[in-house]
Amino acid sequence: MTTTLNILSYVSILVLVALGLAIVFGMMDIVNLAHAEWVTIGAYTLAVVQAVAGARGYWLALVAAPVVGAALGWCLERLVIRLLYDRPLDTLLATYAVSLILQKAVELVFGTQPMLVYTPFDGALPIPGGSYPAYRVFVIVVALAVTAGCWLLFTRTRFGTQLRAVIQHPTMAEAVGINTRRLNRIAFSGGAALASLAGVLVAPMVSVESHMGVSYLAKAFFVIVLGGIGSIAGSILGSVVIGTAETLLSYRVDSSLASAIVLVLSIIVIRFRPQGLIPGFSAAHQLLGKG
Repeated sequence: MTTTLNILSYVSILVLVALGLAIVFGMMDIVNLAHAEWVTIGAYTLAVVQAVAGARGYWLALVAAPVVGAALGWCLERLVIRLLYDRPLDTLLATYAVSLILQKAVELVFGTQPMLVYTPFDGALPIPGGSYPAYRVFVIVVALAVTAGCWLLFTRTRFGTQLRAVIQHPTMAEAVGINTRRLNRIAFSGGAALASLAGVLVAPMVSVESHMGVSYLAKAFFVIVLGGIGSIAGSILGSVVIGTAETLLSYRVDSSLASAIVLVLSIIVIRFRPQGLIPGFSAAHQLLGKG
């Protein structure tokens, strides 16, 4: 039971990070190498709020971090990304530069030493064979609720229909009157908000420092490519596959080696199924399918 909950806990964070990246990559064909820095932004938002308001500030940070992340994501899209829509490969260099700038900015403001953050409550819940930290169960519940909300938004609303139209055929979507630039900006900001929320949730369980988000970047990209670019269900499935495999392997080998093994296995799967486990409809996905 403990192993299952550990898997769910890790998968929960991975899903939140990957969902935003999946939408941005699927809609805009933008490779955002700064995406994981929003995990760091979320964690540091929690650290700042708790430094002012104490441990109870967690609840304020849980709301504030996605807002801060969305605002900074909007600024990045407005000032940088929108200028590069016709040069998607250039976004690699631009967003990598943004990633380095954000890391150094965090170090200049907060220093290089890890920041202290606290869980909003202590205690453990009884499970068969022992107990499990209540906070980790809370993380799982929140992530499930947010993921379900994203799924409903994507599949059951007019806004979600427009998003899927832009992912499938942006030129046609614009031809029928959908404001693709506005949707791109909203999607980019929403993806940043999800990553920042993941940062708040994971912060009490890890060391909060300027490079903490980097470890999620490669995994998030592998999740969306393995699951299917432009596919929300694929991103969820990809998170489950990679999160489960890495957690189980980490019980047998070093965690770094476990990550490497999982990425190698993912590459093998992608080699034989280039469109992913649940194919999406983005332009990038169509190019993969032709490879």
